[in-house]
Amino acid sequence: MNDLVRQHTALGETDLEWLHLLVSEWQLLSDLSFADLVLWVPTLDGARYVSVAQMRPNTGPTSYQDDMVGHLVPRGRRPLLDAALDEGRIVREGDPEWREEVPVRVESIPVRREGRVLGVIARNTNLLTVRTPSRLELTYLQSASDLAQMIAAGSFPFPGQQVDMDASPRVGDGLIRLDADGVVTYASPNALSAYHRLGLASDLVGQHLGNTTAELAPSRGPVDEALVKLASGWAPRETEVDGNGGVIQLRAIPLKPKGTRIGSLVLCRDVTELRRRERELITKDATIREIHHRVKNNLQTVAALLRLQSRRMDSPQGREALNEAVRRVGSIAIVHETLSQNLDERVEFDEIADRVIAMVSEISPGKVDCRRTGRFGILDAEVATPLSMVLTEILQNALEHAFTQREGGTVEVAAIRTGTGRTDGRLLITVLDDGSGLPEGFDPQRAGNLGLQIVRTLVEGELGGTFDMLRAEPRGTKVVLDIPSSPQK
Repeated sequence: MNDLVRQHTALGETDLEWLHLLVSEWQLLSDLSFADLVLWVPTLDGARYVSVAQMRPNTGPTSYQDDMVGHLVPRGRRPLLDAALDEGRIVREGDPEWREEVPVRVESIPVRREGRVLGVIARNTNLLTVRTPSRLELTYLQSASDLAQMIAAGSFPFPGQQVDMDASPRVGDGLIRLDADGVVTYASPNALSAYHRLGLASDLVGQHLGNTTAELAPSRGPVDEALVKLASGWAPRETEVDGNGGVIQLRAIPLKPKGTRIGSLVLCRDVTELRRRERELITKDATIREIHHRVKNNLQTVAALLRLQSRRMDSPQGREALNEAVRRVGSIAIVHETLSQNLDERVEFDEIADRVIAMVSEISPGKVDCRRTGRFGILDAEVATPLSMVLTEILQNALEHAFTQREGGTVEVAAIRTGTGRTDGRLLITVLDDGSGLPEGFDPQRAGNLGLQIVRTLVEGELGGTFDMLRAEPRGTKVVLDIPSSPQK
């Protein structure tokens, strides 16, 4: 619609915003009218109309099989559009049109904003299935007529009341018509069922909807005056009412076809099952986060016990082995701590990498500068947990063996993320140190060191990637990891 309005018409941005507000609401008018709606706007030269939006009803057959948006029609071809635009009134005169052997009643509703007519809504009703109207259909049509008069007067849609039609109740969900005092004059079967879900034992017709709704909603204090006012339809608002194990969603629409409030429409929808599922999901998410939190606490307890045991050991080799185990357990605990704070099973791995680097740096024999460059990004927990252990082992290996012949040096962890999606992305990780380098004849694929065995197993078996250790130039060691950034099925 933006492109069509800016290309063909003289309407400004504020007028365009008004049309967007109208289009966000007019499904209501279409459903109440059992009719298709097409919004026509005069072109810049005033010689033609351009259709900028279209809506089909959910309550009846369509009059247009084809998409009308973008069509241009010269003035004079559709007299009802001309009359509505020039005279600023709703035009209903004329015989039905025949389209592909289907009789269609055409009406034109001017769209007014601040005294100016911006365009015309063509309301097209398929007459092929017309039958003797029921009380529900008569209420729909009367409500549609009131809304059409409000559009023509510029009092509908309501400024500042942008509606999310995906979340708001619709006409077919349940409709209640109120008089000017807030008393129910008609309630559709779906609306009555929704109120029965709240605990209403009688009919709605003849009752004051605001007072009835407030009585059904549990309250520990005085009657909720705001709920009474909203359910009485005094202002365009939405709310939810929870009572007797049921939840209904309400949307009030004041009707002022001639400037004076004559009553209201209240749309309602039973959302009990939807809210129950939402609560289950929230409970499930909270349970998962609590599990991660407890796993983290248990791992930290294990690490503390291992640390305590290492202090009691006389053997330096045994003490060092236990300290390595402490760091391995700690790297997994960091991942679970991060997962316990997230709503999904994904983590920002840069923070985890920085904490792993800080943890392993504590074993540095001298002044070794450990730093990270690049970004790991967000990773699934299935990737983050083994990757944190792999990073711990590689850093431990570098700090224990690379700087035995001199004090000080640098260890750099570089990460490069490639690919655009979660399924085709890869992560290239390089750990580079400027230490003493690899010994002659060293083969990383066959080395019996426990840490390297862990790295090979996790990278190749669990992460589905590749691992290699190379001599760096002019000195030092370079470890290269190439892994998928998403779990391998």
